[in-house]
Amino acid sequence: MRSALRLTWRHYLAVALVTFCLFLPGRMTLPPLDRDEPRYMEASAQMLETGNFIDVRFLDQPRYLQPAGIYWLEAGAEKLLGGPGARHQAWPYRIPSLIAVTGAVTLTAYLGAVLFGGAAGLVAAGLLAVSTLMGAEGRMATIDTVLLLDILLIETALLAAYLDRLAQRPTGIVTALLYWIALGSGLMLKGPVVLIPAFGTPLALLLVERECVWWKRLRPTWGWLVSVAIVLPWCIAIGVISHGDFFHRAVGRNFLGKIGHAQEAHGMWPGYYLAVFGIAFWPGAAFTVLGLPAIWKWRREPRVRFLLCWIAPHWLVFELIATKLPHYVLPTYPAIAILTAATLTVWGPVVARHRAVRWLMNGYVVLWGVLSVAFCFVGMGALWLLEHRIETANIVATLGALLPVLLAIRLLWMGQRLRATMAALAAAAVIHVGLFITVIPNLDTIRLAPRAAALYADFKPCADARLISVSYSEPSLAFLVGTQIRLLGLDAAAEELATHGECALVLVDRRDEARLRAALAQRGHSLVEYGRVRGLNYSNGHKLDLGLMAPVTP
Repeated sequence: MRSALRLTWRHYLAVALVTFCLFLPGRMTLPPLDRDEPRYMEASAQMLETGNFIDVRFLDQPRYLQPAGIYWLEAGAEKLLGGPGARHQAWPYRIPSLIAVTGAVTLTAYLGAVLFGGAAGLVAAGLLAVSTLMGAEGRMATIDTVLLLDILLIETALLAAYLDRLAQRPTGIVTALLYWIALGSGLMLKGPVVLIPAFGTPLALLLVERECVWWKRLRPTWGWLVSVAIVLPWCIAIGVISHGDFFHRAVGRNFLGKIGHAQEAHGMWPGYYLAVFGIAFWPGAAFTVLGLPAIWKWRREPRVRFLLCWIAPHWLVFELIATKLPHYVLPTYPAIAILTAATLTVWGPVVARHRAVRWLMNGYVVLWGVLSVAFCFVGMGALWLLEHRIETANIVATLGALLPVLLAIRLLWMGQRLRATMAALAAAAVIHVGLFITVIPNLDTIRLAPRAAALYADFKPCADARLISVSYSEPSLAFLVGTQIRLLGLDAAAEELATHGECALVLVDRRDEARLRAALAQRGHSLVEYGRVRGLNYSNGHKLDLGLMAPVTP
């Protein structure tokens, strides 16, 4: 049940360094990604500006979605490493996610090694690191990879207590403290969401094994006080400041509201996460599917049972709630990666009993092969469609990914799954790095917010000039401009320009320009144009032709 390789600190250091280097490209060149990332960054920046680290705000509105933990981390990173002029740069706020993704992948290697040996740990770390969802979330200044690391720490403590029970050895107090500290930190990051994996895994094991005495090894009689001590001071402070409005919005509307109603047009059917798994966990998804017969065969083995009880509650809860986004099930991916790695390094292939199941599995692998080839050309296609050009470096990256993908397909055809996995991991790494080095820095068409902010900086008439944006209200523009921006409708913008236009500029799309001019003319003002930016708002697919203008009195 275990591979022979034993991992030492050198192996874990190597995993951490490789992960760090894999996720480093894109930190500087990637613009703020609408819509969640700039909201996190702007709220963190405003903490530093105002000195208010309790009441989280985006511009002049309260941001009562989760507690302040993630904003503290991002504000701290900017304060420590950002330096002068970094207020409107994205990279300092992305440092917590870089550290978190490095820690999460390394911890996955450790857990895989503890359960199934060193080879399984290394393969599991690779599958998680290059997965599509991890590649995206690990580069953004959002909460998801930080929350993933926290949940991994919770599961690590649970697994340690569970294995101690199996080995009939005592569980140290350090393990108990790890569990309750991670639980309290998770509450400060995402509120009640962290309770799903923290209590879901023990409850699932209770249902399967009919007993959960091992959980008492984590000292729940006093351990919960540790978690409460972490989160309670801030909860009291925000309750007083917001007069209870935070809990009404964060718990009542944001958390419980997602269960029965699809928020922000993110409603999907049950089974959504299974449907997108092939893309979100690419390239590992095909190897997971091929390993399902082996996982089913070994499902009663305690270590496999623990991982399945880690996955099942979290996955089922988010399949059943109305609001769905791909990253909601990210905390299950380390366990999936470890099980997949075990099928490749320890158990060997197991043939499904039913012919229909074998046909479905083979069909899934064929679709995986088509998707893999398509992924190799994503960067080149995006550059051609949006910018109508192809870079030599982009061709090199495409070919560098295509060759190992074709090798992986051939090795899969020959039944050599582990070698095919290695080839697929290499291809995915090339695709990720190629996208963030050769493609995204050259996509000027979708960089509307950076170009509009730069145009505003060039022409603003005074140091504290206001930018009134009428036709473009993406959070990325708000982050790049800061609290000097006003996101207003046509009539409100015309009134603002007419009364306070001596130190103000307006950003308006050509389709709205005539109406704004007419509204200003009624107030005795006209507009003079300073410059224009044209491009694609990728958040909604609208093409925009934005003019930067100033009000003048005829």
